[in-house]
Amino acid sequence: MKNPLIYFMLFAFILVITSCDKVIDVRLDSETDRLVIEGNITDVLGPQTIKLNTNVAVSNTNTYPPVTGAIVTVTDQGGTVYKFTEGPAGTYTTPKMVGVAGNIYTMNVVINGKTYKASSIMPQLVALKSISSSDSRFNSSDGTRKITVHYQDPKGVANQYNFLMYVNGARVKRVLVNNDDFTDGNSVSFDLMEDDIGINPGDKVIVEMQCVDKSIYTYWLTLMQQNYNGPGGGVTPSDPPTNITPSTLGYFSAHTTQTKTITVK
Repeated sequence: MKNPLIYFMLFAFILVITSCDKVIDVRLDSETDRLVIEGNITDVLGPQTIKLNTNVAVSNTNTYPPVTGAIVTVTDQGGTVYKFTEGPAGTYTTPKMVGVAGNIYTMNVVINGKTYKASSIMPQLVALKSISSSDSRFNSSDGTRKITVHYQDPKGVANQYNFLMYVNGARVKRVLVNNDDFTDGNSVSFDLMEDDIGINPGDKVIVEMQCVDKSIYTYWLTLMQQNYNGPGGGVTPSDPPTNITPSTLGYFSAHTTQTKTITVK
């Protein structure tokens, strides 16, 4: 009688062990082939660019199919229409255009008879005074550095900022935004915290500071809160609030831009 009991207990033990090895199927939102629009108008005279592609699943490589054959224009508030021509595939440019602070710009994209529109107002320029490097507060023991931007926020005006940072030519993935809800009219020193590259002495760092309107700030802030790094490279937990109608992935931004470069010490 002992042997059957032992066999039964052994069988039960094996059943428990094998059940612990069960593969868990994690289902991710895999809605793909959605239109992504990345539109940027800046206050620098030269080519302005609007990119059209379709998104891919999170697990796919960073290759995003371009959307070709679209009709793309931008109209300023004075009624001047700028036509964008395609080249390379999915990238539409106008050769000579400069945005003016305070002006409203409206994008119009027609794809297969369907029209997408968005408007953005270009804010006033807030000067980027300088950028600096110092020991990272989290990783000071390993010699890594943090980058800080310095600027004077105008008093009595709502301002929103988007920052792009490049380390030795590679763009930092993390979205970096700030506003003046608690710093209106103050001299601001804002740390650009990143965790995907690691900044060390001798590195060349370029920071671009964009003054963006409220809707674009909300868009980038939402992506930052999702710890995401781009407008259409993959499927996100939820779509950020776009300013494009009808709703699609991406944004249209009229913003000022300026850059500064340092060699990290």
